[in-house]
Amino acid sequence: MTEVAIGIIGGSGLYKMEALKDVEEIQVETPFGQPSDVVIVGTLDGVRVAFLARHGRYHHLLPSELPFRANIYAMKSIGVKYLISASAVGSLKAEAKPLDMVVPDQFIDRTKNRISTFFGEGVVAHIAFGDPVCPQLAKILADAVESLQLTDVTLHRGGTYVCMEGPAFSTKAESHLYRSWGATVIGMTNLPEAKLAREAEIAYATLALVTDYDCWHPDHDSVTVDMVIANLQRNAVNAQKVIQETVRRLAAAPPESDAHSALKYAILTPLDKISAEAKERLSLLLQKYM
Repeated sequence: MTEVAIGIIGGSGLYKMEALKDVEEIQVETPFGQPSDVVIVGTLDGVRVAFLARHGRYHHLLPSELPFRANIYAMKSIGVKYLISASAVGSLKAEAKPLDMVVPDQFIDRTKNRISTFFGEGVVAHIAFGDPVCPQLAKILADAVESLQLTDVTLHRGGTYVCMEGPAFSTKAESHLYRSWGATVIGMTNLPEAKLAREAEIAYATLALVTDYDCWHPDHDSVTVDMVIANLQRNAVNAQKVIQETVRRLAAAPPESDAHSALKYAILTPLDKISAEAKERLSLLLQKYM
């Protein structure tokens, strides 16, 4: 299998990349089950990339049902070193308007039922996660947005993404609480991805696509499903342009990232004390340290 260094995970509304050429579908087997869908490998302006629809191409998986470990492991198994995650989000700040794009640099975890580590069952590892997004990749992503000068889109560099459990949206009390914390956007998927990508030594950044204001906003009750779907569709078109430009810039000058050596000092269990079964399960992650 040809190794692919750049991966893309598409969220709500972004189930495929129209510009991909020479496409092949890869069914990846992982020790953590099946990914959300087949991995689509194709060429984007001469660069081979891997694309995965986070919720499946027909959006059949709830956020709590997503096979996060299988998704990230599948990307790792085909050689991905840089992962761009596109996600629909609600806004927690008046200045982050529907159709705007946010490239967050922080997360707050409000999930309850997610397995967000490859480790356990005989192997202990603690990654550093103070800066959960790769700053070099985030800069390339934000620069790409800025360079395109998209109509009706304001870029917000940095900000905090609250990752909630779902599938229900926030109560007003919760929404006001998150605003009091200074958070920028709210979604249901990106933090488990970011944690697992760091454990897999993959540089990770999020392109957060604002569809509407969260329920704190006085105009929120006038938001309709039709409006949200229309914004999802416009976001998906814009996101594809941004991803295409990001891939071009990333392929031209791939940066070194601290994420690429995240496990160097993270594994506490002596390697000679790890069971053969655990070594096999985690071989993709441990092989360069064995």
